[in-house]
Amino acid sequence: MFFRMRNRTFIKIALLLLAVVLVAVTGIHTDLWAQTAAKANPVPAFGSGILKQGSSGKDVLELQGRLKLLGYYTGPVDGVFGNRTYRAVRLFQYAFGMKIDGIVGPKTKLRLWKATKHWTPEMTKEKPKGPVLKRGARGGGVWELQGRLGFLGFYTGKIDGVYGNRTYHAVRLFQYRFGMKIDGIAGPETMAKLRKATRNYAPKKARKAFTLPKSSHGFSKSDINLLARAVYAEGRGEPYVGQVAIAAVILNRVDSSQFPNTVPGIIYQPLAFESVADGQIWMEPDETARKAVMDAINGWDPSGGALYYFNPARSTSKWIWSRPIIKRIGKHVFCK
Repeated sequence: MFFRMRNRTFIKIALLLLAVVLVAVTGIHTDLWAQTAAKANPVPAFGSGILKQGSSGKDVLELQGRLKLLGYYTGPVDGVFGNRTYRAVRLFQYAFGMKIDGIVGPKTKLRLWKATKHWTPEMTKEKPKGPVLKRGARGGGVWELQGRLGFLGFYTGKIDGVYGNRTYHAVRLFQYRFGMKIDGIAGPETMAKLRKATRNYAPKKARKAFTLPKSSHGFSKSDINLLARAVYAEGRGEPYVGQVAIAAVILNRVDSSQFPNTVPGIIYQPLAFESVADGQIWMEPDETARKAVMDAINGWDPSGGALYYFNPARSTSKWIWSRPIIKRIGKHVFCK
């Protein structure tokens, strides 16, 4: 009886020791696997959440971009997980032998990441299409280019449809003023920006006069003067690009359904601008502020489409800090 009890005790101890060893080995194996996975994918794709119909945000943008790279998704990369994204996910899962449910969990994310390791967000951005105009080019495209540049005051030569040195330097000046790559080549992106900045351009007028004043795009002298006062009061001392961005924010509000649709309505809206509350709005603006306003009116928006801006060193509003931040220029933060 004594020997049986001792044998049972010995067996229990042996089993316990075996269990401890197995746990230790499993832990080591798991740790090694985690380290290997981390080395293989040091910057994990996506976030940790599960993506499905109704989801939205940056992870869906990445999902759509990667699926588009493989040819499974053909819709707009808009960050909204709709029916088209759902069907693309199912097609990907089918092609890669996975469970077909249209839901993007860890396994689908990992498989998609492995299949698109060379994907970058820049691949998703759709670039404007069109001809590339450069020195030596001739024809109607160059005629339009010269007319629109003349409409803004960048080109002062004859509108003859010949891309010569004067046109080249006018394009470079336009690209510089609008924060673009300065190469003197009027490609699709430059032309898209130029057309946006010359919405009121009329070819017939360009035939009558080769140099026209910059367009006010329907804004009155009173509007422009008030804009200049606001820019000077809110942004004097800021870099020039920051002053243009302030003017652009006001114009973005005019175009937005969330705000009044006039310049005075925007600027005099209660609690909208500190310079109105403390009376600085009535200071006489300088030429830099006036120039910044005209650049904004003609299409330059360094704010990236912002509707708000604030000085983080002075702002005490919790609400403004909750807005999605786009960028910082000088002392101001610009946000949606």
